[in-house]
Amino acid sequence: MIARTITAALEGVEAHRIDVEVALTRGLPSIAIIGLPDGAVREARVRIENALKAHGLPLPNKRITLSLAPCDRRKSGSAFDLPLAIALLAAMEIVPTRHTAHLALAGELALDGALRPVRGALALAERARSEGLAGIVLPMASAAEAASVEGLAVHGARDLGEAVALLCERELPAGLPCPPPPRLPAGAGPDLRDVRGQPAAVRALTIAAAGGHHLLLSGPPGAGKTMLARRLPGILPPLSPEERLETSRIYSAAGLLGDEPLIRERPFRAPHHTASQAALVGGGSQDRLYPGEISLAHHGVLFLDEAAEVPRGTLDALREPLESGEVIVSRARQRARLPARFQLVLASNPCPCGHDWEGSPRPCTCSPGLARRYAARLSGPLLDRIDLQITLRPVPYLALEAAPEGPDSRAVAHLVREARARQRRRLARSCFPAVNACMRRRELDRHCRLDAAGRDLLSRGADRLGLSARAVHRILRVARTIADLEGEGSITAPHLAEALAYRTLAPDDPNLQLPR
Repeated sequence: MIARTITAALEGVEAHRIDVEVALTRGLPSIAIIGLPDGAVREARVRIENALKAHGLPLPNKRITLSLAPCDRRKSGSAFDLPLAIALLAAMEIVPTRHTAHLALAGELALDGALRPVRGALALAERARSEGLAGIVLPMASAAEAASVEGLAVHGARDLGEAVALLCERELPAGLPCPPPPRLPAGAGPDLRDVRGQPAAVRALTIAAAGGHHLLLSGPPGAGKTMLARRLPGILPPLSPEERLETSRIYSAAGLLGDEPLIRERPFRAPHHTASQAALVGGGSQDRLYPGEISLAHHGVLFLDEAAEVPRGTLDALREPLESGEVIVSRARQRARLPARFQLVLASNPCPCGHDWEGSPRPCTCSPGLARRYAARLSGPLLDRIDLQITLRPVPYLALEAAPEGPDSRAVAHLVREARARQRRRLARSCFPAVNACMRRRELDRHCRLDAAGRDLLSRGADRLGLSARAVHRILRVARTIADLEGEGSITAPHLAEALAYRTLAPDDPNLQLPR
């Protein structure tokens, strides 16, 4: 007899349908698993045999063939234990087949039959829904996150016995209820009120948050670069339900979701500057591809402190994801698409010793060659993709003590939400996500029209600064965000002047000075 069940294989952050088939034939008692299984899948036969014995279920005295189709797709992980065991019990006519054709199954079996959680439960549930299945059976520890997928009945089981009892029911019970949306505590996270004496940097941070723009903070040690970057998530708007689900799927696939069924707030990833390129972009072995830091920062912030210490090749690997919002990780036998729509914040010192800046009380000890190599880590093509570039200067102690507190993060977040709302109304039907940083040429032509004074200013600024066409388009996006923050319907010359000032400053042109 041949019995079948349905499961899914995780590749990157996406799941693909896998059909499990079991055949019992005459011959010496043995268990064979076919269909390109990895070591963890091959070891499933030992776990299944012990789990069946622990629950008093017999093992047939026949030749057992377990097939995972399609056979040309690599199978990895231990989530196939439960569908293989249920298919075997169905072939033995212990479990009826009236439900197995409409349910997906996934779960790792312990030797005593207990079900352990699996990675990517959210992606598995979404694949089951897209396949038109009625529900999915998962370990109880993984069922809560899968219950967030609407339109799919999610059933949890603590061990193999509970899963068998569930499938033997004439009518399946109702699935687990969808968890309520997570709530953030009021006033959580660092506040901009802690930032004193850096109003221009706070202004740049507000613009970056309002339009989803990338940001470079350059300055000597102690100027407040890291302090500012860590306050960016506190002024970003909360995740939408769609963004929360998509971000949670990435963390679920990486095994980082924790006890929460869904991600509560926008991610803030700050990997060390010694992180490898694979850790930053994503990768892994032939059998399993893992999302990198840029995917874990999806719909959030990726902060690279000491950016000039990061190898240039690693930094340049960010260039394509910054444009496309995704990264394609390819191996000889596997290819995975990983979402990577993140907001990049870079922080860098002016030189290795940190004292090569005007007004420094200590002389720079770096040789000219060392300083050039240090600055060259941030390549021109990468800087061309950074919308806002601002230089910070340390605030003297007495001025710092006398300076007033920075703005309240809640008040700034309110301004950001209003600016984002204007962008949604303008871009909802033509751009995703509906933020100014993602506008394409068509939206730029429609929503960033300039008058004669604006065109003249942009032309002079582009010529003086030697800007590329990409940089000019990014300046228009920033100017549109500045206009949105001020509630203006059109871009004017002051908006353009401020946007130009966030590139390389030209001190001899008063129109390009940073507004105070």
